[in-house]
Amino acid sequence: MFSGQETAPWLPDCRDFQPLNVYGQTKLEVELAASAVLDKYFIVRIAWVFGFNGKNFVKTMLQLRKTHDILRVVSDQIGTPTYTFDLARLLADMVETKRYGYYNATNEGCYLSGCDFACQIFCQAGYSTSVIPVTPAEFGASQAACSFNSRLDKGRIKEKDFTPLPVWNDALGCYLKTIKSTVKSEDRIWDKLK
Repeated sequence: MFSGQETAPWLPDCRDFQPLNVYGQTKLEVELAASAVLDKYFIVRIAWVFGFNGKNFVKTMLQLRKTHDILRVVSDQIGTPTYTFDLARLLADMVETKRYGYYNATNEGCYLSGCDFACQIFCQAGYSTSVIPVTPAEFGASQAACSFNSRLDKGRIKEKDFTPLPVWNDALGCYLKTIKSTVKSEDRIWDKLK
């Protein structure tokens, strides 16, 4: 959503940025419209979301390792993952309060690249898949459409006395255990990912 070219984490109230694409522009316009007409609102910005439903980076990496011994993953896009289970608990806590405003919410822990995240996924899942760091250009992605900086400053969560999300690598471990032990449509998801 942000211009993504800077290196400092984005503050929750930051609104003076240039989105890179229509998706980002639309998100910004919705935020600005909501904050202009509502007196009470929670606008929560998130990044790199993974969870049980839908597609996400973790599932994609686990699927790709079935057909590739070596994966090329972009290494210069930096951020922090967000586990939907942890995010849902935070949002449920928020709506029970009147601490309205803008927030950034991702799991705690160090910032990392998509390449680093892929390595952690394979390590925690017990796979020895090799990951080669590449730039978006080497990967074949358009440079203009890439947001290199997805770092979000989450300080407001603590300032407003909300419990921060757990550290992302612990959240990843919980998620992997969940998809390994969950049955869906008569087939185990984990077996589908092998």
